[in-house]
Amino acid sequence: MIDLYVYYKVSEPNAASLAPRVRAMQAQLGLPAQLKRRPEARDGLQTWMEVYPSVPGGFAAAVEQAAQDAGLLAYIEGPRRSEIFTDLDLCA
Repeated sequence: MIDLYVYYKVSEPNAASLAPRVRAMQAQLGLPAQLKRRPEARDGLQTWMEVYPSVPGGFAAAVEQAAQDAGLLAYIEGPRRSEIFTDLDLCA
């Protein structure tokens, strides 16, 4: 199992419209998920992060397809970036 982190920039005017769409997409995926953001904005942009703990390998592709299907890309600035982490004992 892996932990998947997906981060991207959101313009402040789009934030209110995007949040329910991301939460609906996460609910459709059917696994525990979190939606976070940095407390401060920079140049009118917020940094958001979707967190998917303990998901199977290959889940990142499913998340990206779900984001496209949900139309999220129209509300973000620039790319969505994904990072995968594993438990420290699995990396030894």
